[in-house]
Amino acid sequence: MSADGPLTLAAWLRTRSDEQLMALLAARPDVARPAPSDVVALASRLAVPVSVDRALDELDAATLQVLDVVLLAPTDGVPADELPARLPELPDEVLDAALTTLTDRALLWGDDVLRAPEPVRRAVRYPAGLGRPATEIRLVLPADLPKALGELPADERAVLDRLAGDRPVGHLPDTSGTGPATPARRLLTTGLLARIDALNVELPREIGLALRGSQPFGAPRLRPEPAVVHRDQAIVDRQAAGAALESIGRIGELLTALEEEPAGLLRSGGVGVRDQKRLARVLKVNEPDAGWYLELAHAAGLLDVGGPHRDEWLPTRAYDLWRDLDLPSRWAALASGWLTSTRLHSLVGQRDVAGKAVNALSPDLVRHTAPTIRRPTLETLAEYPTGTGLADDDLVALLRWRTPRRGDRLAPVPDMLAEAARLGVVVGGVLSTAGRGLLAGGEDGAADGMRGLLPDPVDHVLAQPDLSLVAPGPLVADLADTLAVVADVESSGGATVYRVSESSVRRALDAGWAANDLHEFFARASRTPVPQALDYLVDDVARQHGRLRVGSIESYVRSDDTGLLSQVLNDRRTAGAELRRLAPGVLVSALGADEVLTVLREAGYAPAGESPGGAVLTRPPGRPRALGRRHASEAVAVGRPLNLGELATTVREIRAGDAALSARRTEAVRQVPGVTTAGTLELLSRAVREGIPVWLGYVDAQGSGSQRVVRPVSLAGGFLQGYDERRGEARTFAVHRITSVALVDEDDEELSAGNR
Repeated sequence: MSADGPLTLAAWLRTRSDEQLMALLAARPDVARPAPSDVVALASRLAVPVSVDRALDELDAATLQVLDVVLLAPTDGVPADELPARLPELPDEVLDAALTTLTDRALLWGDDVLRAPEPVRRAVRYPAGLGRPATEIRLVLPADLPKALGELPADERAVLDRLAGDRPVGHLPDTSGTGPATPARRLLTTGLLARIDALNVELPREIGLALRGSQPFGAPRLRPEPAVVHRDQAIVDRQAAGAALESIGRIGELLTALEEEPAGLLRSGGVGVRDQKRLARVLKVNEPDAGWYLELAHAAGLLDVGGPHRDEWLPTRAYDLWRDLDLPSRWAALASGWLTSTRLHSLVGQRDVAGKAVNALSPDLVRHTAPTIRRPTLETLAEYPTGTGLADDDLVALLRWRTPRRGDRLAPVPDMLAEAARLGVVVGGVLSTAGRGLLAGGEDGAADGMRGLLPDPVDHVLAQPDLSLVAPGPLVADLADTLAVVADVESSGGATVYRVSESSVRRALDAGWAANDLHEFFARASRTPVPQALDYLVDDVARQHGRLRVGSIESYVRSDDTGLLSQVLNDRRTAGAELRRLAPGVLVSALGADEVLTVLREAGYAPAGESPGGAVLTRPPGRPRALGRRHASEAVAVGRPLNLGELATTVREIRAGDAALSARRTEAVRQVPGVTTAGTLELLSRAVREGIPVWLGYVDAQGSGSQRVVRPVSLAGGFLQGYDERRGEARTFAVHRITSVALVDEDDEELSAGNR
């Protein structure tokens, strides 16, 4: 940078073109909302520590190494043409790309001389892995440092060499015993290490540089080139479809089981161990797998807390809509929910710091960084051509190079990749076509990628002589609902086997089915002839069903079979129904009809409810539902990227605010917001009358202040209407929100516009 060049970040930003400012806002969108009022406001936002840390976290190791060179130089900067000599082993194209990245993000500024803003210097505590200067940590180094280092014993030199690597801070060993002093403590005594607290020491920068010799900034941090995994994409997609079909089926079984018997909500949140074991038995999987499916259903918005007292885990209303979708769309909803979830599902069952196992659906699983780990991990795989990818360890190594400042967050990556494989997003380190669609197009893209790979739902079963019904694929929702009432799932997979039993037929009769209805259903649903044994079973159970009738007195039990009533009355299992004989064919109870029905059914009888008119009363089971909600996950502080139109508008706002600051104006009339003064109205009226531009200080409804130069058009009803030529828009300003107003020298305004 020339000696007469800009000396501040704001001044340098003013020299940037609109395209360069748009590149800055695109790279750091957190500083663009709301639009900065001018360049000074933009520079202030760029210096916010949270924004600086976020921008640094996105840099790869090579770019950080170039930044380190500038950070280790004096604050007056490093000539840009000296950088190749300071990093001789870094290829020119890598160096140029790093400089473009850093200047586009305003982490470095300048043209001929590169400088780092002070907030960036503060954010990088140990540039290039070197410690602070000796003077900063109050250490007096030996007068002849090379000689002192050359005379060190091997064990002391090993300590210094280790600290001269990537991290200059080390832990001081405990020497509470009577043994000899450790090498670290001897180095403290000779003044080659500095104590920074009771337990840690730091290697001064000068010693680190001396030990590194010809590579003061360390070895070049080039992009690793791991071995590429090659797979047949067609096979990958077929395996992904198998995993997808398994996930869809398990989620359906899980939520059907929770319809019948909801899981309780623990006081600390999550699902209890007893419920998780029960669900594992229903799904015929182990308990960790049951926890995974609970988490997956919750992430997709299909499972949530509900019930009369909001103390149960229930399917949500979204589950009913999900079941009506085709299979690719069902899978896409699951995959999308997983990708954007703020929960680390793999932590289920692991021990926390207190040694307690973490429950499924527990708040302890929330990690707000999870979406920012999953997507970049998959996007890295997406950069490889179809049919190629990386092994898990190689992928983690590449991610550590890409975001070294986030290296401590990458521990969950192997577990996340295992989850992606279980879903069918990744197979053997290669993205499936549906996985690529998920990244590029969300749920719609994921569903499109899976179409043609999953079977269409079938509308029939195959009745077998052993009273089983085989579904040769996933069933349509209506048929699945009906089979859930009239049969029990015996095994699931590509073909689900249902078993018709006496209890399942009785369950259907309790729900209001008649024997003829069941015969017609089996004949209609089965592509094979209905076995005679199945017809006999239905008829036998139907003959027994309803011989007992229960109504309200609070309730009564009646039957034409007085012997049966005597048996019920004398059965110890029915004591909970509190029955007593009213007449030879009638028993009564002080309990409600529903309670009596439950007791009798649990005792093995087959009662039926009765209406006041004497007809059999059926109560089809209602489906309990939680209200449900989709969980905000990827709405992190950065927000979504700005599109080109938004970028152009924001740059125009900044330029207009800058022009308003530099406009020559008369002495401003100031007022307190909310209080309109006569001076303000007089000046605005004159500007409207004579057509003179005015400079406004204005506070909008959100409390953001800005400066504008507008040409007034009218002033009425407490509002000023004018045209902002810089922004290219007509605006209405509430007079009570104007903080100051001044007339603008129109000749100077035109000259200023011409110069720009």
